[in-house]
Amino acid sequence: MLSSKKDNNQLGFYSSFEEQLSHKHPLFILAGKIHWQKFEDAFSKHYCKNNGRPAKPIRLMVSLLILKHIRNLSDESVVEQWFENIYYQYFSGEKSYSCGVPCEASELVHFRNRVGTAGMELIFEESIRINGKDGTDEKIIVDTTVQEKNITFPTDAKLHKKIIAKCKAISQKEELPVRQSYTQVLKKLGIAQRFRNHPKNKGKAKKADKKIKTIAGRLVRELERNLIANSVYHNDLALFKKVLAQKRNDKNKIYSLHEPDVNCISKGKEHKKYEFGNKVSITITQTTGVITGALSFTGNPYDGHTLPAALAQHEKLTGRAAKEATVDRGYRGRLQINETQINIPKPFNDKKLSKYKQKKLKHQFRRRASIEPKIGHLKSDHRLGTNFYKGIKGDGINVLLAAAAMNFKRMMNIWKGSFFELFQKLVFVYQLLFDYQKLMVKN
Repeated sequence: MLSSKKDNNQLGFYSSFEEQLSHKHPLFILAGKIHWQKFEDAFSKHYCKNNGRPAKPIRLMVSLLILKHIRNLSDESVVEQWFENIYYQYFSGEKSYSCGVPCEASELVHFRNRVGTAGMELIFEESIRINGKDGTDEKIIVDTTVQEKNITFPTDAKLHKKIIAKCKAISQKEELPVRQSYTQVLKKLGIAQRFRNHPKNKGKAKKADKKIKTIAGRLVRELERNLIANSVYHNDLALFKKVLAQKRNDKNKIYSLHEPDVNCISKGKEHKKYEFGNKVSITITQTTGVITGALSFTGNPYDGHTLPAALAQHEKLTGRAAKEATVDRGYRGRLQINETQINIPKPFNDKKLSKYKQKKLKHQFRRRASIEPKIGHLKSDHRLGTNFYKGIKGDGINVLLAAAAMNFKRMMNIWKGSFFELFQKLVFVYQLLFDYQKLMVKN
């Protein structure tokens, strides 16, 4: 249920944030630029009117998500820092200092699931609008990257041990009989698995791996016999069986029990040959570098097959189709999609192209590399590097919030820089007046 709005006519005898805070702070400016009513109108349909406990204000929840990805914080940290930072409180709609945390960290999880990917796309659209004319460039750059999931590096031994631990936990919770716990056996096998790269220990470690897999299979079959036919653990047991049955070169393997949709993606990097997550497509404007597209894909599709969806999202969010899209050679296959011309780096053997056109295309191909540091900053500064959100829905939510945060941060940096330049000019003028005054005194 939506909560009733506060009466701000008489807040108290103390001054409000409008009088206390610096109007030049980037967060103060950003709070006035965002159309918060758009989120109120779009997200209010997800709440009932008369039943249940009143929910937290929509602006508060949206602002916490934006702040989280701008400052690269966890749910717990952004809630704690909101209590300590008055600019965070003003940004979320408070008129005076509020003592106490705004909500529980878990409420951010519920809000993300409530509004879904469509709601995050609305926040992303607003971040493009904030950038004004910079986000309306007709020429764009598109590239893909891997959004890694928050899982450990997968090995068969790790997965089999986790299956054993989960089977024990289910048996204990349901109070089912277990013929053998294998506690001491697993302890000895764990010792045998160490230092497997040493020639003397390689055979012993392989035997230990095989024995652990056998124990995991026994516990799964025993649990299946003891549980009722229509058990709530039916899907879990099916997942355990698939993990135990998969082999080295199988397709669609399971790499994590709590994130079964994770894919192994090879990008040809020297320092990291394999990445475990999902593929995302990023679109930026060629001249200004505003992110106008951020799309998550399930699995590991060919880059060229992701391009139509990326161009459609760009057109949807900006209101106009891109005239030209510059991509790398991983997109080979199509040179035209609807109204958009696709430019792929290649040697100029075509005599029909003039020298001017060749020079222009070479500049665009060099400019294409500007998307690489953008992706790097998305990963290191705005939480795209490791995705902590659960499931396929979490993949789409994370990439949209990261892209929106980077667009907001871009404008905050511009406002910060403009005030710094103005301050430098004022100092320069003051210094000239001071020197002139000294000169007049001497004369």
